Amino acid sequence: MRKNNPLLERLCTDTIRTLAMDAVQKANSGHPGAPMALAPVAFVLYDRFMKFNPANPGWLNRDRFVLSAGHASMLLYGTLHIMGYEVSLDDIKNFRQLHGRCPGHPEHGLTPGVEITTGPLGQGAAASVGMAIAQKWLASYFNRPGYELIDYRIFALAGDGCLMEGISAEAASLAGHLGLDNLVWLYDNNHITIEGKTSLAFSEDVAARFKAYGWNVRAVSDANDLAMIDRAMRSANGEKGKPALLIIDSHIAYGAPTKQDTHGAHGSPLGEEEIRSAKKFYGWDPEKKFFVPAAVQDYSQGIKARGMEQNREWDERFTRYAKEYPEPAAHLCLLQKGELPDGWELAIPSFAPGTKISGRGASASVLNAIAERAPFLIGGSADLAPSTLTTLKNSSGFQKDNPGGRNLHFGVREHAMGAIANGISLSGLRAFVSTFFVFSDYARPAMRMSALMKQPVIYIFTHDSIGVGEDGPTHQPIEHLASLRAMPNLEVIRPADANEVAVAWKYIMETRDTPIALILSRQDLPVFDRTKYASAEGTMKGGYVLADCGGIPDVILIATGSEVQLALTAHEELKKEGIGGRVVSMPNWSLYDRQDPDYRETVLPAKVTRRVAIEAGSTFGWSDFLGRKGDGQALGLRTFGASGKSDSLFAEFGLTAEALVKAAKAALKPNRP
Repeated sequence: MRKNNPLLERLCTDTIRTLAMDAVQKANSGHPGAPMALAPVAFVLYDRFMKFNPANPGWLNRDRFVLSAGHASMLLYGTLHIMGYEVSLDDIKNFRQLHGRCPGHPEHGLTPGVEITTGPLGQGAAASVGMAIAQKWLASYFNRPGYELIDYRIFALAGDGCLMEGISAEAASLAGHLGLDNLVWLYDNNHITIEGKTSLAFSEDVAARFKAYGWNVRAVSDANDLAMIDRAMRSANGEKGKPALLIIDSHIAYGAPTKQDTHGAHGSPLGEEEIRSAKKFYGWDPEKKFFVPAAVQDYSQGIKARGMEQNREWDERFTRYAKEYPEPAAHLCLLQKGELPDGWELAIPSFAPGTKISGRGASASVLNAIAERAPFLIGGSADLAPSTLTTLKNSSGFQKDNPGGRNLHFGVREHAMGAIANGISLSGLRAFVSTFFVFSDYARPAMRMSALMKQPVIYIFTHDSIGVGEDGPTHQPIEHLASLRAMPNLEVIRPADANEVAVAWKYIMETRDTPIALILSRQDLPVFDRTKYASAEGTMKGGYVLADCGGIPDVILIATGSEVQLALTAHEELKKEGIGGRVVSMPNWSLYDRQDPDYRETVLPAKVTRRVAIEAGSTFGWSDFLGRKGDGQALGLRTFGASGKSDSLFAEFGLTAEALVKAAKAALKPNRP
C-alpha cells in the first residue's frame, strides 16, 4: 500500500474541489458545495479502501461506489478523473452539456466508473442495499475454500435529503435485518438544504435511528480529517453482521469565504470572485482553471497500475478456480455475459385448452420451471408472495444466516423493493419483484430508474383490475395500465390466457435492456383452444389476430387480459348475425408498435376503421388503435371501481360480451353521430 503523503493527498482533494467549482461555473449550473465539502471523503475511500480497475470499469469483483446524493455529480467525476478512469478534462469542461460524458446527475452506462443513475434522493442508497444482497448471494453461490472470488464491498454516499426520503428508511431497515456487513453508507451531515438549515424540517437523532435498525454507527466530526475518516472506515469494515453508517460532519462549499455553510452554495455557481478566493484559501493559483498538478497526474498513473494488478491477480485466481470447479466457473462466465444456460426455454410449460387458470397461477408455474434452469433468477414480494404466487418452491429464503436463498422477503416496502431490485440487476443477477398492481404506485419511482438505466427488472403485478372484486376501489387498479404504458422503455404486458403468459415469460427472459411490468389476473381465465384460435406465439409480436372471419372484417374487436375472452364471445355472437368480426389480442402495446408497418397492417388494416376496444381500466391511450375517422370506441372505466363480486362489477361497469356486441353494431351503423 502507498505510504500516506499529506501534501499529495491535499493536492488530490483540492483538485477535486477546484474541478467542481470550475465545471459548475463554466456550465453556469450545478451543485459545487457538496463536492467541495466531501472531496477528502471521496479521496480516502477510493485511495485507501476501494479496489477497482479504471482500465476495466466492469471488473466483476470491483468495489462499488454509489453517489446517492446525485446532485453532487462533480464530486464523482473529479474523483474518477484523478483515479485514472476515462473521464478527461475535456469531459469535465463539458459538464452538463448535451451529449457530454458528465451529465448533471450520474447516468449508468454513460460515464466510466458510474455504477448507477442517481438524482432522485434516496434511490441510490436503497439500490446499494440491492447490490449488497447480490454480493452476498454471489459469494454464497460461487466462492469455494481457498477461492474468495466474490468479496467486494458497497459504499454509498447519502445526504440529508436521502435520509429524509422514506425509501432510505425502508431500505435501511431491511439492510439492518439482513445484517449486510458488506455495506457502508457515508452520511454527509452538512445541516444545509435548498431552503436553508435542515433544522427547518429535520431534527431527528439519525444515529439512534440507525442503531435501532441494527447498524454499526460511527461519527466523523470533521470531513477534512483524513485520519479520522480512515479510522471510522476501518471500524466500519471490522464489525461483522451489521451494515455501517458513517455520520460525517462537513462544511458545504468548504473554503468559499461568503458561501461556506450556506444554502446559496447548494445548487448555484459560486461566481468568479468567490472561486478565486476559495482557490487562494486552498493555496491554489486563482487564475488557473481546470488545473491538475503534475503530482496528481503521476498519482493517477500509479492508481491505474494498482487496479490493473488487482484485476490481474483476480484473473489468475479465477483461472485456477475454473480448473477445480468448472461448472460454477462456466456459470460465472454466463453471468458476466448476461446469458442464460443452453436449453433454459425448454422448461417453459404449455397449458391444455378446456381448463381455467388465473394469470398469477400460470405465471407461478412458468416462473418456477424457468428458475430450475436459470440459477441467477432471484426475487420476491412486498409481503404478498402467497397472493402473487411468486415463491420459488425449490429454494429457501434469503436471510442473514442463509445468503444463498433465492426468495427475497422485502416486507411491506414496495418503493425500496423496486430500488433494491435495480441494485441486484446492476450486479448481474436477474431480479423479479411482485405486489398487487394497484400498489405499483408505491414502486413507480424505482421503476422509472429501471427504465432509465435499461435494467431488465421483472415487475410481476397481480390482481390486475376490478376483477379483484370485494376488496373494493382501494385495491382495484384503473389508471395504472395507462400510466405505466406512458413510461419510456418500460414493457407492459397483460396476457389473455395461460399460454400467452408462457410466451410472455420467454420474451421477458430474452430481454436484456428493458424492465417488464407483467400484469396478471387474480381470477381464473379459460385457456384458449389454439387449434381453433391463433397460436399464442403471436404474443412475441405484441399484438396479433386471435380470431378472424376469413376475409376483410366488418369490425375489429381489440382487447387485453381477461377481456379477450369477452371479445371472443362477442365475436361468436356477431358471426351468428352475419357480421364478420376479427379479434385482436394486444398484450404488449409498445412491442406491437415496434413491428414493421406491413405486419401491423395485417393486424389492423387502415381501411377497417370500425373498431371497438375493451379493457378493464382507463380508456386513455386506446384512441391510437381505434382508427382515424372516429369510427372506433373504447369500453373501459372512467371512474374508480366498487366492492362486490367480480362478475357483478364487470356487469355494473358495462364490461360484458353483450356490451361489446352492442358497441360493435353501433360502430357499423351508417351516419352514426
